[in-house]
Amino acid sequence: MATSKDGGNKGAADSGGNAQKSQPAKRGFAAMDQNQQRQIASKGGQAAHQKGTAHEFDSEEARRAGQKGGEVVSRNRAHMADIGRKGGESRQSANRAAAAAKAGNRQGGKEQ
Repeated sequence: MATSKDGGNKGAADSGGNAQKSQPAKRGFAAMDQNQQRQIASKGGQAAHQKGTAHEFDSEEARRAGQKGGEVVSRNRAHMADIGRKGGESRQSANRAAAAAKAGNRQGGKEQ
């Protein structure tokens, strides 16, 4: 009798297991919503600071981390081109606005 139950469960697991293998069920921390995860992580950080075991970046370590991140981002040439294009557009529109304001001041001064 025990083998028939096991065999029956295996058959059900095999037929339904194929769909579940591609999408495993979330458990524990991953099953929580993002706000709940943040609250728990925050409590852990606060406890570590109170205990004195929390890691704090010094300026040199922060500089190295930023440099490493910048190197990774700058490998993506299309992303860097987008950033440069947006910066150029922003600068151009700012220059045009400044020129228009200057021209407006000149005209305003002549009319008075």
